Amino acid sequence: MKRNSLSSMHRQSGASALVILIMVLFFGGLLTLALKLGPAYLDDKTISEAVESIRDTEGLSQMGPAQIRSLINKRLIVNNVRSLEAEAITVEKQGDVAVIKVEYDYRTNLFSNVDAIVHFKHEYEMSGQ
Repeated sequence: MKRNSLSSMHRQSGASALVILIMVLFFGGLLTLALKLGPAYLDDKTISEAVESIRDTEGLSQMGPAQIRSLINKRLIVNNVRSLEAEAITVEKQGDVAVIKVEYDYRTNLFSNVDAIVHFKHEYEMSGQ
């Protein structure tokens, strides 16, 4: 009986060096993606919150597109979002409703000559108080 349990223990082994290497490469790749693309999604969330926050602005329905864009840009500067170009935000007025469109790409280098491009597109319809 002892001999049988020893032989079964001898046959069991852990992960081989190749399996460990593949796991390290896989999880290292996932970590690289998270570290490179994470800031893009955090900035996008900050941009969305900045645009949504003007919904409570008094007199929004009387403001012109340039005033609304200026208000959004001020909030983005306060939140330290400097990567968004001014052309990425378009503001149109349709009566008392302001239609704000934010469309931009975030591009980052993953490694060597491999880049990642993330496209963001949001549309907001707001009528002020």
